Amino acid sequence: MDRSAETLPRLVIFDLDGVVYRGRQPVAGAAGLATALRRSGALIRFATNNSMTTRAAYVTRLVEMGVEAGIEEIVTSTSATIDHLRANLPAARRVLAVGAPGMLEELRAAGFEATAAADATDAAYDGGPLAAEYDVVIAGLDPAFDYRRLAAASTAVRAGAVFIATNADLLYPTATGFLPGAGSIVAAIRAASGVEPLVIGKPQPGIFLAILEQAGVEPGGALAIGDNPDADMVAANRAGIDSILVLTGIADAAAAAELSGERRPGRVARDPAEVAAMLGLTLS
Repeated sequence: MDRSAETLPRLVIFDLDGVVYRGRQPVAGAAGLATALRRSGALIRFATNNSMTTRAAYVTRLVEMGVEAGIEEIVTSTSATIDHLRANLPAARRVLAVGAPGMLEELRAAGFEATAAADATDAAYDGGPLAAEYDVVIAGLDPAFDYRRLAAASTAVRAGAVFIATNADLLYPTATGFLPGAGSIVAAIRAASGVEPLVIGKPQPGIFLAILEQAGVEPGGALAIGDNPDADMVAANRAGIDSILVLTGIADAAAAAELSGERRPGRVARDPAEVAAMLGLTLS
């Protein structure tokens, strides 16, 4: 039988890539863990640094994998960036976006005049002026990133646009291995523009702190489950949240044993089944 709700976290925040799935491949036991936590009375949220997909699309993807989810339970680095702009740069409207179509869709739905970096201007190739001025350059994971996008984004930043990175993850876990993450794209724009970006996603604690506020839960009543010590664990520690590192994504057992400081998790679990055992839950 499951433990009483009083001994479980009131709120559990799941990372997605490497925790619930890798690419299109579900992580075994993740859906069962989420179901068991809901059954125990815990609130569930999903917080991902991935900026490529809309929140609505994440809901569809999770439901197809047997994970119950509502759009209000999804926080992406794009949605967190939108919240940051509304709170801190309310006059910003013209956005140059380096990212996948999902990022552009979210930005436009939120009322921003978002232009894909590839469409900014051909003149960026030779250092010519952009076709328009931009208030903000937002960089996320863009599988089609190329010289045109790099030239347009760095030119806009040098012209005075605020440079924001949805996240700085260097690796992106897939079902067959790792691909370069958004951090590699951000690093290229930083090198070409000479400007350091404001990073919105993990390891900055903003996503977790916003979730806590929205859920009405104190840090001591929350648990973060993630696979990336440099993003998930650091963000959890900075937010004052307990954490479990699962070895289904970025980190393996050898790497986990060497973690220290902000990268050190509260606990380490091989997989979601071991997380359930740690929490006294039974997977159906």
